[in-house]
Amino acid sequence: MAEPIEQWFTSIPPVTRTWVLAAVGTSLLVECRVLVPLQLYFSWKSAVLNYQPWRFVTTFCYFGQLNLDLALHLFFVMRYSRLLEENSFSNRRADFVWLLFLVSSFLLVLSHFITMPFLASSLAFSLVYIWSRRNPAVKMSLFGVIVISAPYLPLCLVAFSWLLQGGFEAAMGDIVGILAGHTYLFFQDYWPREMWSDGEGEIKTPAIVKRIFGQRERQA
Repeated sequence: MAEPIEQWFTSIPPVTRTWVLAAVGTSLLVECRVLVPLQLYFSWKSAVLNYQPWRFVTTFCYFGQLNLDLALHLFFVMRYSRLLEENSFSNRRADFVWLLFLVSSFLLVLSHFITMPFLASSLAFSLVYIWSRRNPAVKMSLFGVIVISAPYLPLCLVAFSWLLQGGFEAAMGDIVGILAGHTYLFFQDYWPREMWSDGEGEIKTPAIVKRIFGQRERQA
């Protein structure tokens, strides 16, 4: 029994697997009262002025308590982060890590203007948005009720959050995730198609990041 579970877990690509482990581990530590959420949330004052730099990371690792909501978030991480890492970023681990870094940085900047102490769900939702836009022909069954095209998935999920969980405030994290994901796609996918661009993506993964993750430079 343990061996199939181990095989399934090791089949998850490494970046996604690391994020899942960090999320589960963080929630377990909170559940065991080793940590409290007040030690994990992000604010510029706490992270910079109070010299607590770990908050730049922990805000993306804590999805909440060990409950159904956490399981749902981990499902989205394991599904859509995995799909991106295995397909759009196949053999390009450094580029995928750089995507996460850029989107995370964008969310951290937005958090200065919008009160959002935990950004893990927004980061996960940005990956849902990026995947959906890069796979427009995929058909999906939404909760086993209706069939939609992949690009409509983020909008449907926002609508469900808005209607079922308490209006605009409940959907804010998802909306911010869409904004972050769309900003990445604009510079990486859409801008290069414009006739006044040079035809290449504006977002370049730094060479040092590629060396760290053992990714070879693509030949021109």
